[in-house]
Amino acid sequence: MINSSDLVAFVGATDLPRAGRFYGDVIGLTLVEENPFACVFDAHGTALRVTAVERVAEAPYTVLGWEVADIVPVMADLSDRGVEFERFGGMDQDALGVWVTPGGDRVAWFKDPDGNTLSITQRVASEQPRA
Repeated sequence: MINSSDLVAFVGATDLPRAGRFYGDVIGLTLVEENPFACVFDAHGTALRVTAVERVAEAPYTVLGWEVADIVPVMADLSDRGVEFERFGGMDQDALGVWVTPGGDRVAWFKDPDGNTLSITQRVASEQPRA
């Protein structure tokens, strides 16, 4: 049934060529399909469909996130590619912009060209259940 089917993630973009460059060149995802309605990327086995929309409704939360083995080199690589990491008032973030969760996971946020909030997370231990 649906619980054994592959998940497809969606994110809206007002300018598909710009979003395609971001998700392909900056994030490094592999483009698998492109048409006037969407760019589809392979996100480590999950399809990410960047869909053309007239207006992106800014969500006050993270819309996409990646779990990484080591957050610091990933942040360095993304920074080298032009990504700026977000800082949020009321959160104790370190000099790089990393917040440590009560359980010890390390999280950093950034935005795509349409203002969608994205994140990277380094889990404390691999045996923790996935969110």
